[in-house]
Amino acid sequence: MTHDRRGHVTLVGAGPGDPELLTLRAIRALRQATVVLVDDLVAAGVLRYVRQSARIVHCGKRGGAVSTQQGFIEAMLVAEALRGERVVRLKGGDPCVFGRGGEEVAALRAAGVPHTVVPGITAGIAAPAEAGIPVTDRRWAQGVLLVTGHAQPGHTGPDWAQLAQTARGGITLVIYMGVTHCADITAALLAGGLAGATPAAVLQNGCTPHSRRHVATLRTLAGEVQRLGIGSPAILVIGDVVRAAEAMQEGEISVAHPKPLAAIA
Repeated sequence: MTHDRRGHVTLVGAGPGDPELLTLRAIRALRQATVVLVDDLVAAGVLRYVRQSARIVHCGKRGGAVSTQQGFIEAMLVAEALRGERVVRLKGGDPCVFGRGGEEVAALRAAGVPHTVVPGITAGIAAPAEAGIPVTDRRWAQGVLLVTGHAQPGHTGPDWAQLAQTARGGITLVIYMGVTHCADITAALLAGGLAGATPAAVLQNGCTPHSRRHVATLRTLAGEVQRLGIGSPAILVIGDVVRAAEAMQEGEISVAHPKPLAAIA
């Protein structure tokens, strides 16, 4: 009689920064883990839920910085699980929202490793909400698109001209990893027909004690990002929902309310 000594891998979303935004299921997985592979953007306070006997491996992945290769991470997940470990792959936000969760699930499936995914709160929803910006509001937006501002090598990236037309139709654009290329992104949206007066915001270190928010317009956003020295991690929010921000910080641009979209009963 043979026994299956394979372990298990759980992809856990750590949320956007504040450890209090962890789900109960995420905490349970952390407490049961024997090995935890931690992304660079996970708040240190999240690790207090990991048992002292567990082995913690930091696998930094940040744009513009030295990062652990994705193939190495996937191979390690498989190897640890095949040794019988209870592995948690701990990621900021949600594992499957620009977190390469799909790639890691595919690698685990190919190796026959049992796995589960624990969703997390993604920064593209949480950071705007914390800043007083609902990404959907029936007065101004009929939906929201989560878009990457960082094209994978060998890929052309988003069709910004098409996204400009989509945004004109009342769809909020939330752009991850877009600060570095903010000038190119805003120029492409302007060229695609999105009005320069469209409200826009940059949110840095959302849901952490170091969070920063700045409201501008599509035309001025890139200049403001550069002037304020805003870097990653940060997201860009473009659309009329930015008008819902509860208060303007010193130096921010106040914009008049437009005529709301027709209310949906």
